[in-house]
Amino acid sequence: MSPVLLSQRHFDKDAPVDKCVLASMRWGLVPSWFKESDPSKMQYSTSNCRSENILQKKSYKDPMLKGQRCVILADGFYEWQKVEKGKQPFFIYFPQTQSGPSQEKRKNSDSESVRPPAKASSGLMKGGEAAGEWTGWRLLTMAGVFDCWTPPGGGEPLYSYSVITVNASQNLQSIHDRMPAILDGEEEVRQWLDFGEVKSLEALKLLQSKNILTFHPVSSFVNNTRNNSPECLQPVDLNSKKEPKSTASSKMMASWLSSSSPSKRKESHTSESKEEQESKPLNQRKSAGGLQQWLQGTNKKPRTK
Repeated sequence: MSPVLLSQRHFDKDAPVDKCVLASMRWGLVPSWFKESDPSKMQYSTSNCRSENILQKKSYKDPMLKGQRCVILADGFYEWQKVEKGKQPFFIYFPQTQSGPSQEKRKNSDSESVRPPAKASSGLMKGGEAAGEWTGWRLLTMAGVFDCWTPPGGGEPLYSYSVITVNASQNLQSIHDRMPAILDGEEEVRQWLDFGEVKSLEALKLLQSKNILTFHPVSSFVNNTRNNSPECLQPVDLNSKKEPKSTASSKMMASWLSSSSPSKRKESHTSESKEEQESKPLNQRKSAGGLQQWLQGTNKKPRTK
């Protein structure tokens, strides 16, 4: 289960055009027409769907044409590069930079609606060192498609999604040949979610390979799914056991890891069971802990058109 952003108009036809909500959805789309009583009985993976085939496969075509588009939020994602002795994992994410006065002004604006920031968030530095106020890690905004499945015998509906993928950008091709379709900035996010104004074929044009992400190698510690700690994100030097030369983004990553509470980050993934999350109304479910600072001000009045 993970936090997903979508238009509130999927639940309320009278909602303002730019009003968005966070929902907790299962990763791995379960089609609405799936007839088994247990989603785990699906015989094929729906974690990712290729942008090239999205209108050719029924599982994705139906929700795509219905406008069931969403944005998956995450700190970043992992990919494994094939090397001589196996596979080397990398953590891939938006470059992180300091925010300026314009971001602070935007944060305090009454017209702020629920959506990701247009620019990278403020520097991950200790108090007093950053040029602007800390507004949180700049989250990846990945394009996705979702569906709602109800058990044949009745019961709670399950919302689930797939991440849409495209060919890897030039700087990521040496790691892997595919990457998530990244929506860069408020306007692309708005267009992707606005299924009323932006029709499906037009929205698909947003799904392009974009050379806008940065990355660093991490330890094979991340290969074990039971490991869920800051060590999964810690940069490593592939040529030496010594500390690697830090880039601006990796310095900020290290500062974030040292100043942020691992227990709080872990709590965001473990505080609720799947059943507890699914039993709540979508617009009342808890967001991941890393989203809470970003979501400050979401109760303010949304913009209307």
